[in-house]
Amino acid sequence: MFRRAFWFTTGAAAGVWATNKVHRKLRRLQPDSLAAQAADKAVETGHRLRQFAVDVRAGMADREEQLHDALGLTGSGDPRELPASHYRAVLETPHRTTRATGPSGIAGPTGNEDH
Repeated sequence: MFRRAFWFTTGAAAGVWATNKVHRKLRRLQPDSLAAQAADKAVETGHRLRQFAVDVRAGMADREEQLHDALGLTGSGDPRELPASHYRAVLETPHRTTRATGPSGIAGPTGNEDH
């Protein structure tokens, strides 16, 4: 008798659990819920893009300040008074490139020089 009651109760509990799980999943797949999820993802993506833009602007400002300092443009003097060797030293600093360029400095999509 106790054995039957135990298995009956276990079966009923498993049925209630499975039914709740299915209903929860169906509610998540309704159009209103999907629209809310899409809106949340769009807002999150917008925040990430905004933060990326802020980071890019900060990096640009830092680099511009470095170049101005290196070229002597931050002082009160006339930048044309700087010696040409100073300009060359700043502008000819080696930069790392990710693909090969030809003698003209132009490379095609595969990294080969355009003809």
